[in-house]
Amino acid sequence: MDNTDISALDIVIVPPTHDLGDGFKVRRALPSRERRMVGPFVFLDQMGPHVFEPGRGLDVRPHPHVCLATVTYLFDGEILHRDSVGSVQPIRPGEVNWMTAGKGIVHSERTDSVLRQGASNLFGLQCWVALPSRHEETDPAFAHIEAGELPVIEGEGVSARVVAGSYWGKRAPVPALSSMFYVDVRLAPGARVGMPPEYAEQALYIVAGRLDLGRDGVFEAGQLVVLKPGAHVVLAAPGPGETRVMLLGGEPLDGPRYLSWNFVASSEERIEQAKRDWQAGAFPQVPGETEFIPLPEQKGKPVRYP
Repeated sequence: MDNTDISALDIVIVPPTHDLGDGFKVRRALPSRERRMVGPFVFLDQMGPHVFEPGRGLDVRPHPHVCLATVTYLFDGEILHRDSVGSVQPIRPGEVNWMTAGKGIVHSERTDSVLRQGASNLFGLQCWVALPSRHEETDPAFAHIEAGELPVIEGEGVSARVVAGSYWGKRAPVPALSSMFYVDVRLAPGARVGMPPEYAEQALYIVAGRLDLGRDGVFEAGQLVVLKPGAHVVLAAPGPGETRVMLLGGEPLDGPRYLSWNFVASSEERIEQAKRDWQAGAFPQVPGETEFIPLPEQKGKPVRYP
């Protein structure tokens, strides 16, 4: 099917915007009431765009994860990542920070002290990718991939960087354990590119500009468009400026997942154990960090996906 006959759309999600303080806004597209996940993607946050005043910056204190991988990708600015396996790594636009939590990891995300001396920008996405059940308790690890190491596909007015997984015959050198894809596509005004149904579950998140999907309409920045299985669409940039969109998805997970706070796992008991471990101080610490985010008070059981 293509976008000239019947609709290719499953659902369109317009994520709410949350102000985390000082005007720093986050849009959470996944999970939502309409859709919990797309392939192994169980969480998608847009950070910014935001300009921090001199002396201010991002300060996400050390917090834990289990049984998932986080992927951070920036369009503007810089974040300093620290974690309990000893990583200290700034991430800049076009690069990838891929952190495999496995049986347990703790990390912080901050604006470096040097950047705080003046105004600093921040704009990017952070996603969580659920690990296959056989890899949930793997050893924690961290990988940083430079922008120049990622495959780029270029055509008339189109530039696409494969950030993680594989798509269009190109594979990113990211240690992904799921069958997935994550691609940064930039379209000049008037440019077009086909998005084939390479995976069972596919979606696109509009980062900037407007996206024309033909019969299905024109969509604005900040919307997550989930496609029907087997749908083939043509992405077009109607202008006046550049359109930027992240393509994401993969194969369905090997069973349900449960989410509570920063924990994702294939069993509720694993999540409850992670909560007890965090409260007891049993997780490893981030070298050089003394702060941490306490476990929030929560009522009810972990949310089941899907």
